[in-house]
Amino acid sequence: MIEAHGLVKVYGGQPKKYAVQGISFTVQPGKVTGFLGPNGAGKSTTMRMIMGLDAPTAGRVTVNGRPYAAHKAPLGQVGALLDAKAVHTSRSALNHLRALAATHGIPRRRVREVIELTGLGAVANKRVGGFSLGMGQRLGIAAALLGDPQTVILDEPVNGLDPEGVLWVRNLARSLAAEGRTVFLSSHLMSEMARTADHLIVIGRGRIIADASMQEILDGRGRVRTRVRTDGAGDAHLLAGALAGPGVSIEAREPGLLEVSGVEPRVIARAALEHRVLVCELTPLQASLEEAYLDLTRDEVEYHSGGPAGTHEDRSDIAADAAAGK
Repeated sequence: MIEAHGLVKVYGGQPKKYAVQGISFTVQPGKVTGFLGPNGAGKSTTMRMIMGLDAPTAGRVTVNGRPYAAHKAPLGQVGALLDAKAVHTSRSALNHLRALAATHGIPRRRVREVIELTGLGAVANKRVGGFSLGMGQRLGIAAALLGDPQTVILDEPVNGLDPEGVLWVRNLARSLAAEGRTVFLSSHLMSEMARTADHLIVIGRGRIIADASMQEILDGRGRVRTRVRTDGAGDAHLLAGALAGPGVSIEAREPGLLEVSGVEPRVIARAALEHRVLVCELTPLQASLEEAYLDLTRDEVEYHSGGPAGTHEDRSDIAADAAAGK
């Protein structure tokens, strides 16, 4: 278990920079907890404080009941992948892991076990400096698992991995959690996080802005969206016009098919009945994790990308025209 209480991290200079501003959270065993936030939100700083690499300005954080540095054999308590490039490039993967194992009296058979587990068997005797990004990630995960720890922290573990490797990391994280271990991971791949995490902690500008289960995040932040299929473009155009209004977004996916946001399905059905529009499909759509995340962090992003003119316009009229084939 990871427990943070009032963590603060301030960097010097004038004005001072608050990287983390009094955050508290608990990462529980038996589930995969995802850690999300925009660039510069404080994720890496928080992970470094958990691992004792950065000292908090205030507050404290413990892993399995103690600060990381207080554990006599920390590799057996917590394994972490924070920077896959932090290895001696002239060593082989095998010797890199053997050197780590020697610091904790970990037997050589365990080194072989994690090499096979992470798919490094064919390159175990090759110099790490020649590894691809993906193979370096696998080596970093092997090092994190070397001590068979109760807590595993992985920062962007699928970076550089091919689809098979991504699937392997997903299954690994879920299997570790199923064994009752604490799994804490960050990723910018929303689709992968949605498939892997049970719980999410979202940070923005050094503050916690969400700490809830995946389902609660999806249910609580996404707008109501409904897919509506009518009998043709004419009916779609008529229904789009009937539903148009403040806070309503209507997009024509194809002739006769609309995606409506901001209106409950029963209101859509009532409008269709009143205007004698034949509805062939009326399907509520759950917000994706990406949509929920963007909604949560909308005001927390430090750098915003520009968009084409008209991006924020009400597009109901445009959608109605498209539905009619104009």
